[in-house]
Parts: sequence; C-alpha cells; structure tokens
Amino acid sequence: MSYASLPEPDAGQPPPRHRPPSWFTRNRLGAAAGAAVALVIAAGGVYLASGDMTPEPSNAANALDYPSPAAGQPASPGVAASTAATPSTATTPSTGATPSTAAAPKAPATGWIPVDRATWKAQADAYRALKIDPVPSGVGNLPEFRADCQYSHRLPDDPIVAPGLPGASHMHSFVGNKAVDASTVAGDLTKFTATSCKPVQDHSAYWVPTLYDNATGKPVETTGFRVYYRSLAKNSTGQMPMPNGLRMISGDAKKKKPTPRGATGQFYCAFYGPGDLDGIARSTNGNWPICGGNATLHFMMQFPDCWDGKHLDSPNHKDHVAYGGGNGCPTSHPVRIPAITFDIQYPAKGTPAGYYLSSDKEGKSASSMHGDAFVMWDVDTMNKRTKNCVLGRRTCDNYGYQK
Repeated sequence: MSYASLPEPDAGQPPPRHRPPSWFTRNRLGAAAGAAVALVIAAGGVYLASGDMTPEPSNAANALDYPSPAAGQPASPGVAASTAATPSTATTPSTGATPSTAAAPKAPATGWIPVDRATWKAQADAYRALKIDPVPSGVGNLPEFRADCQYSHRLPDDPIVAPGLPGASHMHSFVGNKAVDASTVAGDLTKFTATSCKPVQDHSAYWVPTLYDNATGKPVETTGFRVYYRSLAKNSTGQMPMPNGLRMISGDAKKKKPTPRGATGQFYCAFYGPGDLDGIARSTNGNWPICGGNATLHFMMQFPDCWDGKHLDSPNHKDHVAYGGGNGCPTSHPVRIPAITFDIQYPAKGTPAGYYLSSDKEGKSASSMHGDAFVMWDVDTMNKRTKNCVLGRRTCDNYGYQK
C-alpha cells in the first residue's frame, strides 16, 4: 500500500482542515483513486489532502431521477404544517418527539412546491441587515459551518420522494429531526424539534439508504454524520442563506453499477494520518474497500449550491436547484445558497463478504448511495452562520467561529 505525506500549508495559511479537494467536493470520489493520497480526520471531519484545493464547477446535477408525481396532485406552500405526522410503528423514532394524532392523516403536497414569498422576503431582509460579527484571532478562512449528527432512527419511508406513503421506500437511516416519517412536512420540523444534531437550532432532517453487512444481514448505522454548509467558489458574492423547507437530493438510487477500486461514487477508508482511500484489499465482489490500521468506511456527497428562488421542491426533486459554474450560478437558478456536504463515518472496516445498500440489495455495489436533505433551521441562526462564516469566508464549527 502506498502512502503520501500531507503537503505543508502555504505560509500564513491554516492547513486545509475538513475541506476535500476539488474532485471530491463535486461528488467525484475515485477520480484520483489509485494514486497515493493522504486521508485525515480532523476534529471528526474527513478530508483528503491533494495539491489542488480549488473547487471545480459543474452543472451536472447528481440528484435522483425519480418519476414525477401523478398528474393532478396539488402543490401547497412548503411551510404548511401537516395535520398528522405520526411516525411509523415499524421503527423507533424518539418517543419524546411523537406528533399528535388528533386529526386524520393528510398526504403532503408533491410536485412544484412554491416558497412562501413573504416568509422568504422577511428572512432575506433580516439577513441583509445583519453585520458580520468581529472575528477572533486564529479563525481559519474556510467558508463553512456545520452540524454534527448521530443516528436517530430507521424507517422504510421517504417524505421527499414518497410523501404520505409509509413503507413505500427502501429502508433509510435518518439523522437530525427525530420525528420524521413519511408524512412529515416543513411545518412539522419546527413543531417537533427534538434532534440528534448539534447545534439544536438545526431542526433539519437528513437521511441515506441503510447500509447492511452482507455476511450477517444486519444494519450498519453511522457513528458520525457531519453536515457542512459551505461555499465551493473562490468568492461569496451574492451569498444568501438557506430557505426553510428546501428539499434536495444528491446521488442516484437507481444506479446499479460496480464500484471497483478506482471507481467514482465508492466508499473509502479514512483515519488519522496518511493512507490509501481504496483500502488494503477489496471485498470478494470488488465493490467495497477493506481498510487497514485504524481506518473505517466513509462516504462523502455534495449537494447543489444554486436555487431558483421560487420553489422548495420540484417533481423530480432536482429542477429547483443546480450546481454553480465558476464563481456564479446559472440565470435559471440565480440564488447562491450554502452547499450542503454529507461527511459520513461508519463503524466498519470492510470484510471479504462486503456490504449492500437498501437501495441495491441484489447488486451489492455502492453506486446507488444517495442522500436527502429537508432543511429547517432557526432563522436567526441560519442567517448569522451564513453571514459570518460563508459570506465572511471564515471557518466555523457547530456554534460559530472555530478558534
């Protein structure tokens, strides 16, 4: 196994903590596979050291290509609360976050879901009126803030792709808001705010397909789930905060391709120190790394960073957002929002039998890995973090400036 040392940071610049290189931030894991790279976990976050730390633009959305909802389904403002959002009894969301069941269930809206214009204007006006807080000495210049989350619950539900249809999805592992199930709408995320994330002002829900050990059939749940909100561009001109109720998907649950050594979209090995992201060996089918030393399985995925400014969701869950190119957003999606990045750690080192995702039990590859984000923050916190950290281009952790 080959190793590479971490490059020395430029004089006067902090080391590139947390931030993956350009080929990685655009969800192209494996483009540099086969070469010696350094993998480092710093303060719980993984990044891969390389010579190029400049984000690459891309207009190729990597969201799921699910079929559109049936014709005739109504659209409603994304902030409307569901009259009932009782979690499925199939699993165990937090008992302290169980919504009321007093009213009959009502299917959430699908398709083009418009943003509440007055609500968004009020948030945008408040954001523009904010001044950047004084920056303490020693704060880095990576434009990002984050939420650190733990596993919450597991359900065969997807309130974005299959809203109001409990059991209609493959199994998902949820982090963040503990009351999420198939019937969850944006209003529920503000009403039932128990969360497995820090800071607690993040009421969002995040989920991925459940990973299973192929030898035992048992689920392997995450031991670390960091959600970055960051800028991928060289400047933050026109940077705006996330609108509450925004739904986004990254990855392709329908993709069924092998993920051998060097493939894009594979799981990789990471730990403190240098090492080989492909692992010291592969599973028998070649789709999964076997990690050496103290390394464990990780996955990282990138979400779009441009929004149309009009809709919180779209029929295919991707047309309302886009990836920026260069240092700007396309005219069709002119609002620059923080780019969400999932940095996921699993308590597994890899085995010859390998693993499978709930989205591809038969193929047993990693290509169907995908993620969903249903965004809901305390507005003042979202505005301040975006202004100080992303627009101000300063490194922040869960609570503000990271010293």
